[in-house]
Amino acid sequence: MENNQPKPSDFVLLRRVLSIAQPFKNLFWWSIILSILLTPFSIAQPFIVQMIVDKHIVPGIREGILALSLLYVLVLVINVVMKYFFIYITAKLGQNVIKDLRTKVFRHVIRLKSRYFDTTPIGTSTTRTINDIEAINNVFAQGVITITADVITIFAVTGIMLYTSWRLTLIVFITMPFMILATWIFKEKVKVSYQKVRTQIANMNAFLQERISGMKTVQIFHAEQKEAGVFKDINRKYTSANLENVFYYAIFFPFVELVSSVALALLIWLGAQGYLQDKVTFGALVAFPLYLNLLFRPIRFLADKFNTMQMGLVAAERVFKLLDTKEYIPDHGKVESDKLMGNVIFKDVSFAYDNENYVLKDVNFNIKAGEKLAIVGSTGSGKSTIINILNRFYDIQKGEIKIDGVDIKDYKLSALRERIAIVLQDVFLFHGTVYENITLMDKNIPLEKVKNAAKTIGADLYIDNMPGGYDFLIMERGANLSVGQRQLISFVRALVFDPDILILDEATSSIDTETEMVIQHAIEKLIEKRTSIIIAHRLSTIRHADQILVLNEGKIVETGNHDSLLENDGGYYKELYEMQFAESVV
Repeated sequence: MENNQPKPSDFVLLRRVLSIAQPFKNLFWWSIILSILLTPFSIAQPFIVQMIVDKHIVPGIREGILALSLLYVLVLVINVVMKYFFIYITAKLGQNVIKDLRTKVFRHVIRLKSRYFDTTPIGTSTTRTINDIEAINNVFAQGVITITADVITIFAVTGIMLYTSWRLTLIVFITMPFMILATWIFKEKVKVSYQKVRTQIANMNAFLQERISGMKTVQIFHAEQKEAGVFKDINRKYTSANLENVFYYAIFFPFVELVSSVALALLIWLGAQGYLQDKVTFGALVAFPLYLNLLFRPIRFLADKFNTMQMGLVAAERVFKLLDTKEYIPDHGKVESDKLMGNVIFKDVSFAYDNENYVLKDVNFNIKAGEKLAIVGSTGSGKSTIINILNRFYDIQKGEIKIDGVDIKDYKLSALRERIAIVLQDVFLFHGTVYENITLMDKNIPLEKVKNAAKTIGADLYIDNMPGGYDFLIMERGANLSVGQRQLISFVRALVFDPDILILDEATSSIDTETEMVIQHAIEKLIEKRTSIIIAHRLSTIRHADQILVLNEGKIVETGNHDSLLENDGGYYKELYEMQFAESVV
């Protein structure tokens, strides 16, 4: 959908990039002022050399040479100091801009709806947030401001050269068309190669993110060699894109040196003839090689800086495309509540992830406050989808969902999700301590509250037995914990936030019997004051549910409690129960 949008022009992108520097306009204007002030101090040095030669050395006048030499040193020192501040301020400006932009992008990403993460590789988002934003820094540090300084220098040097000797200036301009042509070709070629580099690095990041996260699966199926082969191919394409970039640099800079050398040779040859014919002063002949360096150096690096800025604009286009992504759940609700009763109503609810293939079809049910609802069904029947739409991770296409008589779309999104807690089968734990994982870095939750929640479900003994207890450092995704330990921590995490609606999505399916008994005991204590929704494969864990929904292909095919559903001969629930009972007996 985004690919059909018109591609913004470089000018539009540049204007938008510069607009994000608005909070740091003082740094921006100081860098512009310094870029302007640097020019006269740069061109003053060869001018002073010319004065020393023409006014003192050639006539043989010694008086004044020392003063002009000291002036030359002073101008040099001022030029060096100003360059230091210019480089530092432009770099500081760039770093401040990307610091704010990186925060803005991350805040935008965490608001995106689940559908975005379902369809976008994690490595792609990582590239946008880190690599591409870092490239935008070059628009300020090495791009538009330094290009402005170089352009001012080129015009100023050209003016002083024409003022000093138009004849020598014309000699220099003989080679200028070759320099301009080479610079233009280089700029266009490098722009294309850089776009290839950005594409390949995004592909590599996405591949590495997936494979490293799923390394256990790779090793289980002995796919190391195959994946290494795929990575080798991706790496080769990335290297080829970089080598293509290097190729153009390897051609351009030697060619520029050649043009500069030819210009210098012509300057010496024709300039010497002009001096012998008294058409050019000796001081001008001495100063012009210095002017030539001042002229060709910014031209030589102008193409490189322009491409650096172009790289930043290409990266900016990708970042802005992400920022312009409107794939987030609309949050126009006004209702906020510190406490939900927990009455949940699904009325004629139909939902499709792709707006076409419906996974829920005309679902109707009602949960009263404090009731325990269980949802069962085969894989793909829509069980977890019910949880996703109740929390508004996705919005439904048809029907309505109400909590306490209020449509969930009328609740402020944060207020809705704060009152609902979910314990998933696949627990995600972050790199950090047990305490940090339970509170999710919320400093307003004291350790004592965490300990009380752990005691409530009997998880305190498991946590206390870990080295360091609540300060035990958990590795990424909880790699150094058992499945049961991860599940218990996630359960404590849910209880700490004191939800009004508690959802268990296959929360006990991967836990040993002893741990499951601990959690079941906690659940029985908690359901008296909380509306509970339990999705479970083990039907033995939901015998005491007030209501059981049986889903099949997105539709409710049966409803009732455990005993009434077992009385239905030929029913789907009874068939599932007898199948599991037979398996347990075997």
